[in-house]
Amino acid sequence: MTTPVPEPPRRLPQTLGGTIYVLVVVMALVGLGIVVAGAWRTGLVWMGVGMLLGALTRAVLSERAAGMLRVRRRWSDVLMLTVAGIGLIVLAVIVPDQPL
Repeated sequence: MTTPVPEPPRRLPQTLGGTIYVLVVVMALVGLGIVVAGAWRTGLVWMGVGMLLGALTRAVLSERAAGMLRVRRRWSDVLMLTVAGIGLIVLAVIVPDQPL
């Protein structure tokens, strides 16, 4: 008789930073879906806001609580996420409409 192999436990984010990281990824995917659907400005804004949410969270959480948001030093993570978020939003705002 063989013993059943126990199923490994589900791997969910263990920290608030990990949860916010998942939210940032979901916002980026939603934004990408909106871009593919044709409303590229709205999609870029979704992605940019997600990046800014990640930057804000990374700036205020401790190293331990940052979880998956912690990639490099705190301020380099915050700087890169902020530049990417603002860059996407600015791009959505300043690119002029093109005639079809």
